[in-house]
Amino acid sequence: MRKIKLLFKLYSEGVSKRKISLQLGISRNTVAKYIDFFKRYQFTGYEISAMTLEELDRLFKSDQKPKPEKLVILEKYFPYFDKELRKTSVTKELLWQEYYTKHPDGYQLSQFRYWYREWNKEVSPVMHFTHKAGDKLFIDFTGKKLSIVDKHTGEIKDLEVFVCVLGSIHM
Repeated sequence: MRKIKLLFKLYSEGVSKRKISLQLGISRNTVAKYIDFFKRYQFTGYEISAMTLEELDRLFKSDQKPKPEKLVILEKYFPYFDKELRKTSVTKELLWQEYYTKHPDGYQLSQFRYWYREWNKEVSPVMHFTHKAGDKLFIDFTGKKLSIVDKHTGEIKDLEVFVCVLGSIHM
């Protein structure tokens, strides 16, 4: 929503749609759709800058079609799925199977994944960082241990798996 406010501010200052697109990192078609939306409702730059982010969000949601009942039912499961996915060995496919056994007329796996991804964008916004190549090292353990067998004694030993990644510029 902050980008939308900035988009309209730039547009009202006379910045071209192409430059707004480049500056905000959104497609020109999306920029044009937002501008058309504001023109349709005849909002002024002052009105938009005075709106809170919540008011803008409600404004866009009020323009949408109501959600199908099937989707409303599915979305009730998403907080639980989100919590379960943090556990080891839990996958979206396993969660879909759990959902589908309770709702055989519900969404298939591909739609299930799509709607979960859409829901996740709303509740867990992601902020992208640009890193100078090789400047930072991100480290963690996988959480699961691997087992190896000592060939001399036959003893099974558990090993931690250490993962590290160098940050770089994403283009």
